Amino acid sequence: MTATWDRWQTTVERWLKFNAVGGIGIGVQLVVLAGLKSGLELNYLLATAVAVEVSVLHNFFWHERFTWRHRSTGKSWGRLVKFNLTTGTFSILGNLALMKWLVEGVHFEYLPANGITIAACSIANFLVSDRFVFRDGLGPGRER
Repeated sequence: MTATWDRWQTTVERWLKFNAVGGIGIGVQLVVLAGLKSGLELNYLLATAVAVEVSVLHNFFWHERFTWRHRSTGKSWGRLVKFNLTTGTFSILGNLALMKWLVEGVHFEYLPANGITIAACSIANFLVSDRFVFRDGLGPGRER
């Protein structure tokens, strides 16, 4: 019972850290999106893709040093590639599809629509990050 409780507690703590980093990443994404769309007048979909990638890089840096620091093995470049190919790709494709639907189909403003798309992608991104990108190789419940 105690091992299961410890795993649950560790997962909840990591989920909270993930969301803290993600919350800051949302701010980064929205500022970049607003700057590219309103300041540089880029198309909202192109601006969204660039803003998501900037946020993905920001989030990776902090997940590496905060959320999953106990799993750090010194192989940051490999994890960065895995993070970009999984959560990065999912975030960009998910954001673009949902943004197009929310802005053009439902007629939301682009910034609130972006907030909705971020929330929709977060659970899948946590699971992929925890189970694949930052996996320690010891298996569930057997972390260092």
